[in-house]
Amino acid sequence: MEDEKKECCTHKEKECCMHKEKECCTHKEKEFCTHKKKERPAQEYRDLIHRLNRIEGQIRGIKGMVEEDRYCTDILVQVAAVNAALNGFNKKLLENHIKTCVVNDIRDGKNGTIDELLETLRKLMK
Repeated sequence: MEDEKKECCTHKEKECCMHKEKECCTHKEKEFCTHKKKERPAQEYRDLIHRLNRIEGQIRGIKGMVEEDRYCTDILVQVAAVNAALNGFNKKLLENHIKTCVVNDIRDGKNGTIDELLETLRKLMK
């Protein structure tokens, strides 16, 4: 079975995760990994991580406010700021996704990418 290669992953090697004995999935059925990956340019990676680190700090601040029995309105204002920061993160990530992944998939003739994008937009607009 080790010689048998399947195209069940989106990895560059196009081999099943299980054949490589790596656990790249969190699925119960790891036999057919469908996780896609994207190698981001260094600047994009730094920008996204920076945004997430700021959001993480804001969340810790809110937790501290609750622990200190701060007034509800003060906490709600900080929660609104976190929501705005998360929306900004989503906008930037979506912009990068459309400019790179979607454009490249369309050029490669992968028509399912549009449906995937539309489904993602539906989820984001709930």
